[in-house]
Amino acid sequence: GLCRCIVLIYPPFLSRDLTFGCAVDITGTLEKSINKRQNVELHAQHIKVVGECNPVDFPFKIKERHSLEYVRQFPHLRCRTNAFSSLLRIRSEATTAIQSFFRDNGYVQIHTPVITSNDCEGAGELFQVEPAGHKNDSDDPNPHFFSVPAYLTVSGQLHLEVMAGAFSAVYTFGPTFRAENSQSRRHLAEFYMVEAEIAFTESLDDLMKVMEDLFKAATEHVLSCCAEDVELFHKYIAPGHRDQVDLMLKRKFNVISYTEAIDILKSSSQNFTFSTEWGCDLQTEHEKFLVKHCGNVPVFVINYPYELKPFYARDNQDQPNHTAAAVDLLVPGVGELCGGSLREERLELLRQRLSIFVIDRYLQLREFGSVPHGGFGMGFERYLQCILGLHNIKDVIPFARFSHSCLL
Repeated sequence: GLCRCIVLIYPPFLSRDLTFGCAVDITGTLEKSINKRQNVELHAQHIKVVGECNPVDFPFKIKERHSLEYVRQFPHLRCRTNAFSSLLRIRSEATTAIQSFFRDNGYVQIHTPVITSNDCEGAGELFQVEPAGHKNDSDDPNPHFFSVPAYLTVSGQLHLEVMAGAFSAVYTFGPTFRAENSQSRRHLAEFYMVEAEIAFTESLDDLMKVMEDLFKAATEHVLSCCAEDVELFHKYIAPGHRDQVDLMLKRKFNVISYTEAIDILKSSSQNFTFSTEWGCDLQTEHEKFLVKHCGNVPVFVINYPYELKPFYARDNQDQPNHTAAAVDLLVPGVGELCGGSLREERLELLRQRLSIFVIDRYLQLREFGSVPHGGFGMGFERYLQCILGLHNIKDVIPFARFSHSCLL
């Protein structure tokens, strides 16, 4: 294991092999420390160098504070740095907190498939799955391994909708994939999503309550169980960010409509790169501005233009601005953290929207004992960025996968 205390080494144990980065086996006694920064210290009685390390070649130096950008070059070694080992402990505890939240609130965990035949988001940014060395034979009437085109999942939502017909509340927590050709600090090709689906709900208020409760419960758990690790980020990497986190936990999240959001953007004096006309999708610059406008407290934006949302979002059937019962949670420093909607349970309205690409099994969910339901997804890496104050999403995942990079 790793020792997080001062080790007192006396001259008889010193050797040239005992260098920064080496692995050691130490026998000794734990004593109360006189150092105010720690409770105990290890008085070594026997030291054995198990694995040598050449300090000249080792990329991390004992008296240097390496930037996250520098450490990112060494995905096979960065877990040995203080910052990244702290991140991994925080990530582990956050995972536990999320699982506990859903368990304590009566949710059933569903292991949704990684390989799927649907494009849940409809964006077309999919990784197709075929056996290595597969050749598409034009004479083969069924060239696909699964008999249909198959992809790495972009969301487990449609599978959760299936399960919401049998359980009142379900969730999944696992990897998702987007073939987005981007190397920006906001995007990964593989990332983790927390997704939930709730049966017998006809209100966005129900979804927003779960999102807010989940965020606050998980964050309070992390702050309690990983105090030293979180302090490292809030003190050395994102100074002052703890005040922001405390504010988010203390204040109730704001709620505005998409139409109100557009009015706020259009009345501001800021020059935005992207359009702020009604009907345009909100971009990151808009999302961050709205959060700042609302006092740097997370804000729910509800009732988006109907045409912006996927086929499964419930039609509000309103005029003159046609909207869907959809919601995004925007948070400081990140922008969109969660996205969700009530699902369209009315069969005839769903048939109209799916007339071009009917999904028979999806429609059957509405034919056979359907109930009003809704759900949401939360990007796990974005959540970690939000509570730790990190700007690059590649710094909150063990092994970052993105366009033109798949190391290890």
